Amino acid sequence: MLPKMRSIQPFSHSKSDDRRQSAVCYTEGEIEMSSGADLTDLSVQPFAERFRQEMVPLSNAFAYFSTLPLSEEDVRGYLEEPIAALPPTIQVLLGRVSIMLVPYLEQTPGQGQHRVAFEKPAPGREAWGAHFVSPGQATLVFAIKEQEVASHHYAFYRAVATVTADQMPSEAEGRFFGLLRGELRNNTAGEVDQLGWELKQTLRRRQSKSVRESKLFREYARQALIDTLTLYLHGICCDIDVEAGPRQLPSRYLRKRLELLYEFFPPPERYAVFPEQVSSG
Repeated sequence: MLPKMRSIQPFSHSKSDDRRQSAVCYTEGEIEMSSGADLTDLSVQPFAERFRQEMVPLSNAFAYFSTLPLSEEDVRGYLEEPIAALPPTIQVLLGRVSIMLVPYLEQTPGQGQHRVAFEKPAPGREAWGAHFVSPGQATLVFAIKEQEVASHHYAFYRAVATVTADQMPSEAEGRFFGLLRGELRNNTAGEVDQLGWELKQTLRRRQSKSVRESKLFREYARQALIDTLTLYLHGICCDIDVEAGPRQLPSRYLRKRLELLYEFFPPPERYAVFPEQVSSG
């Protein structure tokens, strides 16, 4: 069952669309002076809330704010192209989406939080994305200075997949978790990404009956869903290769996961997911 369509309160289009091609670049001091805001706290959520009124609409559901200059090509690569490839049913789940593009993101030690940075963080404290959700709205924050567009696409779909996983339709989640239980019963090795692989090893090591409902299983299953959905969404937008290796989920199991996601989250028209769809035109 697909998510029911619901109305989304659109972003205002009262400001000129010319702002989308503006090349205004803000420093920390310039933002503070122009907004009158106290930027002693650059935590992601307060920062986003301060500048929400400066968002530039991309559509009824998506808007952005950037502290860096963006050319028309940048707007396409960092924003329009990855958004256009999102399945309509996922856009329904997301509601309104605010995207903040900043120079850097720094991880706050010991707090699991992120703050906006205008200078490159120390090694080991740099992050590429952060997000938070409020009723009817998701806010995605990305560090794009020194970040290639292709790498940004991965960060974008990772954030979308994480938000979607927390709002997954119960039928879709139940069937996906059922696939995972089948893989565990068959002692299927490998995973889609590193964190999911690590959680899978922990589950199998600490819980003799790994398919049993438990906190360990749900932690693993949620991460496996995020990892697989990230791959699925990224594959709709871009040509990507899944590298074979001893930690990689065997292709036949990966195909089953992707087919299930395709059933619940079909891509927009004229986008393909599987190789045979490309060859058949």
